[in-house]
Amino acid sequence: MPKIKLGIIGTGFIAKGLAGVVRRSSDFEVSAVLTRREAAGLDGFHDKELTCSIDELLGRCEIVVECSGDTLHATTVIDRALKARLPVVTMNSEWHVTVGSYFRNKGLVTEAEGDQGGCLAALHEEALVMGFRPLAYINVKGFLNHTPTRQEMEYYAGKQGISLDQVTSFTDGTKVQIEQAHVANGLGCAIARTGLLGPAVESVKESVPILAAAAEKLDSPIADYILTKDAPGAVFIVARHDEEQVGALNYMKMGEGPYYVIKKPYHLCHLEMIKTLRRVVSDNTALLDNGDVPTVSVAAIAKRELLPGSKITRGVGSFDVRGECLRITENEGHLPIGLVQHAVLKRRVAPGDVLSMDDVELPDSLALSAWRSIERRVMEQSTLSPDTVPAAALSAAFTPIR
Repeated sequence: MPKIKLGIIGTGFIAKGLAGVVRRSSDFEVSAVLTRREAAGLDGFHDKELTCSIDELLGRCEIVVECSGDTLHATTVIDRALKARLPVVTMNSEWHVTVGSYFRNKGLVTEAEGDQGGCLAALHEEALVMGFRPLAYINVKGFLNHTPTRQEMEYYAGKQGISLDQVTSFTDGTKVQIEQAHVANGLGCAIARTGLLGPAVESVKESVPILAAAAEKLDSPIADYILTKDAPGAVFIVARHDEEQVGALNYMKMGEGPYYVIKKPYHLCHLEMIKTLRRVVSDNTALLDNGDVPTVSVAAIAKRELLPGSKITRGVGSFDVRGECLRITENEGHLPIGLVQHAVLKRRVAPGDVLSMDDVELPDSLALSAWRSIERRVMEQSTLSPDTVPAAALSAAFTPIR
C-alpha cells in the first residue's frame, strides 16, 4: 500500500526529528518540507523535500504537519491547508491558544501527542475510559526564572541544541503557561488564578492535596503545573473514582484515595507525533484543539521597562516580555503573547505590566483578525454552552485520507 504523504512546516528541532521518525516508518513518507530559509543543504532534510512554496507543499501532501513555532506564519499556512481540505496535525500550542479557535470548524486541526498538552489529552482519554473523574491536569516543571539573562540562555541553547527563543520561553515560564492554557481550553477546564498556582513542592504526592483543593473550591477541573525535581518530563492527572473502587485501587498500588495520580513519566515530542498521525488516518478525529469559545489566553507581561518606539521582534522567548495565563472575560483588550511579532510600543510599559492591544502597533495579519474575532465571540458568550461540541469532534469539512 502506498505510504501517506506528509508535508511538514518548519525545519527546526521538532521538524527535523519528525522527519527522521517518518523515514523509518512503514506507513508515512516526507513528501515536502516548507522552509523560509535557504532551501538547499539544510541539515536533516533531503534537498528534494525542501520547498519555499506553500502551493508546492499543499500539492505534494495528504496531511500537513505544522511545527514552525511561529503563530503568524502557521496561521497563513494552516488557513491554506484547510481551504485545500487537508487535515493538519500540529506541535504548536502557541498557535492554538492564540488563533486555533477561529479555525475549529473549518477542518480537522489537532495538536499531536508528544508535547505536554497532547500527552495530557491522551492521558485524559485513558482516565475517562477507566472511570476516573479528573480534577487537575498538571505539567511538571523543574526550573523557573521569569527574567533569565541573555548570557545564561545563549549558554543553555548551545548546550541543549535548541534555539535561543525556545530555551528562553521554557525558562521564563511562557511555554508552560501556553501549554496549560491550551489544555484548559481544549479539555474544558478552568485555571485557579492568573498565572496559575504552580506550587513548588518536593514531590508529586505533596502537590496532590493542593491541586485537588483548588479544583474542589472552583467546582471545576483545573489546568496547572508544579515546580519540582521529582518527576522531570512528566505530566499527570489528579482524579477521583467511585467509592466502590477504593479497595481495588489501593490493592493495585494507587493509594488509599480519595485522590489518585495518573501519571505519564515522559513526553517525547517528535517521537510520539506519529501516534496522532495514525489516529487522524484511522479515526478521523482530533486529540486536542482549543475549543469553540476559549476561556483562557496567554497575555504578554513586560519583563523590563518598555519605552515608546521600542520594537519587539518576537514575544515568545524574548527578553522583553513573557507569557502568563489569564481569563479572557476578565481581561478584555489584553495583548496575547502569540501575536507579538514586529510589535512597536506606543507608550511606556512598566516591568510586570500586562500589555494591552492599545499599547502596541501590530502588523496586519490573518492571525490578528482571527484573534479579534475570537475575543468578540468570547465576550458575547461569557460562559461555555453545555452543548459545546467535544474537543475531539471531527469537522464536516475534513476530507478523510484514502
